[in-house]
Amino acid sequence: MNAPERALSFLLDEDNAEEKITYAADTKVSNAGTFTINKEDHTVANLVRMQLLLNPQVRFVGYITPHPLVHKVDMKIQTFSSIIAPVEVLSTAIEDLSGETDRLITETTDAIAKWKKENQSGGMGQFQ
Repeated sequence: MNAPERALSFLLDEDNAEEKITYAADTKVSNAGTFTINKEDHTVANLVRMQLLLNPQVRFVGYITPHPLVHKVDMKIQTFSSIIAPVEVLSTAIEDLSGETDRLITETTDAIAKWKKENQSGGMGQFQ
């Protein structure tokens, strides 16, 4: 078959020293840069974009995926001032998303434990 191996869409190529994320400062627009995120797609890119847009220091953020079979995202970020760099706001956004994910896991685990405790009547519960 002519399809690429599935693992190539999410595993970094360590033999070629492939990096997860690279940064290139923009030479024409001040306080801007382009991040290339390897082995990701719209799912992660849109989450990060939306989190970045919540930051009042961010002037612009957008991303493209070059082709559906090329597993990378190019994300451009521009900030309002030269005091805050695009690298800093991206790092803050990733930390915020990590905190939200931890909170979601905790709340879900607690809700499942509560449901199990309330519905632990033995047998098949309401279907007896």
